[in-house]
Amino acid sequence: MTATAMAAPTPVPPVALRRGYRFELVKLASQWRLRLVALACLVAPAVYTAVVSRQTSLPADAVYGRWMGQSGWAGSLVVLAFVGTLVLPLLTCVVAGDVFAVEDRLGTWRHLLVAVRSPRRIFLAKVLAALTVTLALLAALAVSSLVGGLASIGSHPLPGLDGHPMGTGQLARTVLLAWLGIVPPTLAFSAVGLLGSVALGRSPLGLLMPVVLALVLEGLQLLPVPVALRVALPMSAFTTYRGLLTEPGQLGPFWVGLAVSLAWTVLATLLAYLLFVRRDFTGAGHDGSGRRVLVLGVAPLVGLVAVTTFAVAGATGATGTGIDRAKLEAALATSFSHLYVLQTDELHRPAVTEEQLRTTARCDKGGDRAVDSGPGADWRCVVTWTLPGATATGSAVYQLDVAADGRFVADGDGPKEVNGYFQLHTPSGDAPNPLWQFDGVVDLLATTKEGSR
Repeated sequence: MTATAMAAPTPVPPVALRRGYRFELVKLASQWRLRLVALACLVAPAVYTAVVSRQTSLPADAVYGRWMGQSGWAGSLVVLAFVGTLVLPLLTCVVAGDVFAVEDRLGTWRHLLVAVRSPRRIFLAKVLAALTVTLALLAALAVSSLVGGLASIGSHPLPGLDGHPMGTGQLARTVLLAWLGIVPPTLAFSAVGLLGSVALGRSPLGLLMPVVLALVLEGLQLLPVPVALRVALPMSAFTTYRGLLTEPGQLGPFWVGLAVSLAWTVLATLLAYLLFVRRDFTGAGHDGSGRRVLVLGVAPLVGLVAVTTFAVAGATGATGTGIDRAKLEAALATSFSHLYVLQTDELHRPAVTEEQLRTTARCDKGGDRAVDSGPGADWRCVVTWTLPGATATGSAVYQLDVAADGRFVADGDGPKEVNGYFQLHTPSGDAPNPLWQFDGVVDLLATTKEGSR
C-alpha cells in the first residue's frame, strides 16, 4: 500500500454562510403560502387606505381614523396601528415560526447537515433568511399603505396627537420613523418564533408561539397594570411611536420599548441557538419537549420581564398606571389650544396663538368618591380659555375615554358652536370640526406631583 493511499482524506470545509443564506431565501421564496402573504402585504394596505378614505363612515376608533378623508398620511398611520396588534405576529409565525419546523415535518435535517456540514451555519443562515423576509414584508406593508393613501387623498397636513400642526415634510419624516420604530418589536416576535420553531419541532404550538405571546400580552396590556411592567413588555413597543407625534416628543416610552425589544431579540435568539446546537439529529423526528420549552424558553423570558420591569421602575421613578389627573389636564389643554387655532384658521377668524388663549383644563373621574387616576371612560373635563381683548372666559365640556396605554379620545359635549357638531361651515365649504372629537396621548413615564403620591 502506497503512502498516498494510506494518507487521511482531506476534510471538506463547511459550506459558506452566504451560500446557505441564499439557499434558505430560495426555499422561503418558493413557498406558495409565503408568496400569497407577500402579495397581500403589497396590495391589501393600498386598497384599504384608498377605499376607506373615500367613505363617509371612517374608522374613528383607530388613531387618525377620522382623518383618513383629509390626508393620505392618516391612512398609513391607521394601518400602522392595526398591523402591530396581530398582523406582524402572524407574519412572524408564517416565516420565523416555520423556518426550522419545516425540516422536521419533511425529515430533511440529516440531508441538510450532510450538505452544509455545520449546524452553526445552518442556524445562522435560517435566522438571517427569516429576518430578511420578515423585514421585506414589513416594508411592503409600509410602502403599500403610503402609496394607497397619498395617491387617493394626497399629502395634506395633519395635526399631531397633541394638536400641533404638522406639515408635509415633518409628516414624511415622522411616519417613516414610526414605521421604523416597530422594527425592533417585530424582530423580538421573530426571535420568539425562531425559539418556538426550534424547541417544539413539528408541534403546531411552535408555529403559533408568536401569536400566542401576542394575545397574552395584548390581554395584559388592556389591564391597568403598573406602568413599569407595561413598558417592559415588547407589545407596548408597537404603540410607542405615538410619542413621535407630539411636540415635544414623548420619547421615554419609545427608547424603553426599543431597548426591551432588542433584549428580547437577543435572548430568544440565543436560547434558540443553544437548543439547536445541542440537539440530537440522529432521530427520525423531533416533536419538541414541553419541559425543554418551559425551562429554556419561557422561564428566561419571564425573568427578562422581571429584570426590565425593575430597571424601568428604578430609572424613571414612574409609579401606578402612569395616568393621573395632572397629566391628563395638561395633555387636554395643550391639544385643545392647538386645535382651537386650527379651527380659527378654518373659519377665517382673527388669528390667535396658543399662548394668547391661556387654556386650562379641569378633569374629574367618576365623581367625588372615585380616585382621579387610571384609565376609564368616566373622565369628564372642562376646558377654559380666554380670547385676546376679551374679558369673558370661554368653556367647553369633554367626555374622555382613556385607554390603559395612555391614548385618550376626547368627545365634545358642548357648546355646539365650539365642539358640539362634527362639521364646520367654512367659507370654502363644510369641513370636519377639529374640536368635536380628537385623540391625545399621555406620557406614561412622565412624573408629576399628583402622580407620585
